[in-house]
Order: sequence, then structure tokens, then C-alpha cells
Amino acid sequence: MNFFISALVFFSVATQLASAFSTALFPEATSAKIQTSPTKGQGQEIELPNFDELFGRIQEVSPLTRLVLQDTSNCDSPRGFAAMDQSDLKWKRVEAKQRRLIHEIEKIDNFQGLNAPLLRFRSTMQGPCDGEAFAKFVMNLEDRKKWDAQIDNVYEAYTIDDLDMANMAMGFKYGDCSKMGVGHCITKANLGIDAREQLTLCGINNFDDGSSIIWGTEMEDRHNYLFPKGERTTRARSHLYSTTLTPTGPDTFDVEYTIQLEIGGKIPTWMTTPIVIDNVKKLFACAQKFYNNEDGELEKFLAEKAKRQQLPPGPSFLMTP
Repeated sequence: MNFFISALVFFSVATQLASAFSTALFPEATSAKIQTSPTKGQGQEIELPNFDELFGRIQEVSPLTRLVLQDTSNCDSPRGFAAMDQSDLKWKRVEAKQRRLIHEIEKIDNFQGLNAPLLRFRSTMQGPCDGEAFAKFVMNLEDRKKWDAQIDNVYEAYTIDDLDMANMAMGFKYGDCSKMGVGHCITKANLGIDAREQLTLCGINNFDDGSSIIWGTEMEDRHNYLFPKGERTTRARSHLYSTTLTPTGPDTFDVEYTIQLEIGGKIPTWMTTPIVIDNVKKLFACAQKFYNNEDGELEKFLAEKAKRQQLPPGPSFLMTP
């Protein structure tokens, strides 16, 4: 599970965010703007967020996302960290070591006044730029176990049935949504800390230049009927999550990973910071090993994906150099 964290003058940041994030992600049921989507054979209608607000928030904290959303039609234009502008928000640097896989870690404490910090990780990776491949390290239980020792279970509880409807709800402004669903995640109790669970709406949006945005946000309390039956644990909440990948060459890509997670309970955030940072480093290390095809898993993944999509095998279809 990913938790995140420092000491920074907050009031100026809060003032900026008050106007930027003034709209609820999930409109109230009385609003005419509320949108839902049916699930795949699961008999539920999933309430969709205000996607303009969601992607507005992600762009506010992720300059790489802003760059990807500006224009991805010209593959000859500059890409990645070298081409992006900087955020107007005031970040505190945690680490900056150019030769490491994660070469920059930054944070904002008490982001949005929610007593939950926002962390941002930047990495340049080797391999084909494929968002679905990266997402499986978060949502596939066996891949999650490789880097998250506390994970008990993670799975897609509800799958959005009509992606055309999802893209229509997004106004066709945020790439092509190739996957969307509600995931349930639960961690193990450890060292006197009880288990945590989450109910998160997540998706993957792809772009013509090979870029991808993996995004997520916690469902509201009024959606708790979507939890599986059984005893509830302490609720953790991902207020904002995004991973943006964009190709920078035939076999390289940049990744910007942001998360604001409120872990719940009375555990102070300073206790979780080292664990969170270490976990994210392990996530990227596992992902890089996969993209390097060290165990032949990348080749197998690409072949299965090509078969699913009826595309020729190999990484060439994933991006245009």
C-alpha cells in the first residue's frame, strides 16, 4: 500500500488550491451532471467522477501530464521531462540523484488541507512505453506482492462495461480510455497497525504518441455498498493518484508518479514516510526488471496483448519513435 509526506509554509499553497479544486469530484445525486456507467455482468451502475475536475487536479500536480494532454499528435516534438514546464505549487525536495532509477522525489505536506501529504516521483526507464504493463504492478495481486509486503488482496471488483460511454463522459479530451473499473485493496495488519482497505475508481488512458495516464481516485462514502460483504477494516483513501508515462525514444520513457493517500486512523504521517518511499522504489525496481525482459515476462506480455488486440507481436506497435 502506498502512503505519503514534511514542513512547508502551507497557507500560500492552500490559497492556490482553493480556487483550482473547488468542484466535487463526484457530484451529489441531486445534480443533473451526475453520470453512471454499467458494469460488466455485475449488475451495478458505477457513478463516474467529474473528469474535467479530476484531470484538472492531476495536471495541477503533474507537469508531465500537462505536457501529454497539450498535444500528442506530433511525435517529432520534444517529449518527457526535458520538454515540460514546472508546477506553480511549492514542492519540497526529498531526494534528487540523477543516476538512480527514481531520480527525483518531492512532496507537499497537508495537500488540500486534508492532513494527507502529496508525493511525486520521477523516473526515466528503459523499455517500450506501455501503461497497461506498469498498471499491472499496482492492480495484479501476484505482481503487487513482488514489491508490497503488506498487500493482502487487490483485484478489480467492478469492470466498466462500455468504454465508449466512458470516453464520451470524458468529452474525448483525455486520450482513449482502454480500461476502467473499481478496485478493492486490503493490506495485512502489522506491528500493531490494523489492516487498511480502499475502494478506488481507476483507469488507463492512452495517446497516439504512445503515452499513457494511469489514474485513480477514492470512491465516496455513499458508494460503500460496493465493498465486498464481510467485516470492514480501517479505510484508507487515495484522494489523488496518477502515473503518466511518455516515450522519449525508441526504447526509453519518462514516468511521473503522484499520490495523495490518507491512511486513516491515528498514525502520524512521519512514521509512514520511509516505508512509502521504500515501497515506491521497490515498485519501480520491479517494473524496470520487467521492462528489461530479464525473466522473459515482457515478451510474453506483449505477445498476449497483441493476440488480445489482434496486433502484430513485439513492442513496435506500442509507440512511434
